[in-house]
Amino acid sequence: MDTNSNLPQSIVLAIKSVVGDGPLALHEPRFHGNEWSYLKECLDSTFVSSVGKFVDRFEDDLANFTGAKRAVAVVNGTAALHVALRLAGVEPGDEVLLPALTFIATANAVAYCQATPHFVDSEERSLGMDAVALREYLLTITEIRNGQCVNRKTGRIIRAMVPMHTFGHPVDINALLAIAHDFHLQLIEDAAESLGSTVGGQHTGTFGLMGTLSFNGNKTITTGGGGAILTNDVELGKRVKHITTTAKLPHRWNFVHDEVGFNYRLPNLNAALGCAQLEQLPGFLRDKRRLFEQYQAAFANVLGVHLVAEPAGSSSNYWLQTLLLDAAHADQRDAVLAATNDAGLMTRPIWALMNRLPMYANSPSAPLPVAESLEQRVINIPSSSGLGSLSDKSGG
Repeated sequence: MDTNSNLPQSIVLAIKSVVGDGPLALHEPRFHGNEWSYLKECLDSTFVSSVGKFVDRFEDDLANFTGAKRAVAVVNGTAALHVALRLAGVEPGDEVLLPALTFIATANAVAYCQATPHFVDSEERSLGMDAVALREYLLTITEIRNGQCVNRKTGRIIRAMVPMHTFGHPVDINALLAIAHDFHLQLIEDAAESLGSTVGGQHTGTFGLMGTLSFNGNKTITTGGGGAILTNDVELGKRVKHITTTAKLPHRWNFVHDEVGFNYRLPNLNAALGCAQLEQLPGFLRDKRRLFEQYQAAFANVLGVHLVAEPAGSSSNYWLQTLLLDAAHADQRDAVLAATNDAGLMTRPIWALMNRLPMYANSPSAPLPVAESLEQRVINIPSSSGLGSLSDKSGG
C-alpha cells in the first residue's frame, strides 16, 4: 500500500494488521510457567527476603544462560550499574563515556559515583554507541598520561566507557573493546535491554569487564524489580557479591562488615519469579523474533518508515520493536504517536538526549548529529512476546 499521503494512519493500519485492535501495552510480561508454583514454594519456606535457594538458583541459571562465569543478582539494573562502575575503579572527579541517547539510569549511575558523564554519539545501524566516531573524537581530545586517558580540555581522567545495547540490538562491541584497550579504559556493558542478544554467538554483557542486566516489569523477563551483574572474572564476581550484600563477613552469628557496602540484594521472592521466567526465555525470544518478522512484512510497503533490524553478525532479542522514520518525515513523529495511542496502540518515542536534561546540561559532550536525528525519528511499537503468537489472527 502507498502510505506516503497519510503516514500516521498507515502506521496504525500496519500495526493492526499484525496484532489486531487495541488496547495494547508497549510491553507486558507473560506468566505461563512455574511462577505460581515457585512463589508458593518461596512463601511456604518463609525465606522471602535476601536469603533463600531461589537467589542462588537464579544466579546459577543466569550464568549458564549467558555463558558468564559469575552472575550476581541485585535489586535493579541501576544498582547493577552503580556497583559495576565502582568496582571498575570509577572515582569522584573521573569522566565516564556513555551514549547521549540512553535511558537515564546509565547517566545516573555515573553520578552516584560522583563522576561526570561524558556523552558521545550513536550510530543508526544499532542505535548504540558509534565506535568510528568515538575513536576519532578521543584522538582529538585526549592524551595518555601515566597509563591513564586524560581529557585535555577538562584535565580529568576518563576512566571507563558504558555502551548500551539499545532495545536489545547489540552495539559494535568488538570495535569498542579495541578502543577501550587503546585508550586505557574499562568497558562496562549496559545490557539492561539485551538479555538473549548475542554477537558472534557470545552473549551481550560478557565482553567487557562487567555487564549489567535489568529485570524490570517491562523487560523480556521480569522479577518484578531486579537486575544482575555479569563477569568472567571469578574473583571480581566474589567482590560484587560481597559489596552488594552489605560487605558482611561470613559468620554463624556475628555482624562484622569490612567496608562500606550496599544493601542491593535481590529478595528470594523476586528470584523465584525470575527462575520461572528464565525457563521460558527461549520461547519468549522465538515469539519476539516472529513478531519482528510479521511487522517487517507489514511495513515492507509503507513509505517513509522502516523497522530497525539486528546489526549484521549479531542476534537481537528484539525487546522493543522499533520504527525509524525517514529523515524527511521526522516532523511527523508526534502525529504518529498521537494516532497510534488514540487507536489504543501504546507507542513511545525514544528518550530525550541526556545532555538536554538540566542536571547533565554542563557535562562534556562530543558532537551528536546522529543521536539528535534519532531522537526525533525513533518510535517503539507494541512488542510483548505474546503478540508473536498471534499470526493466525493477523493472517501471518
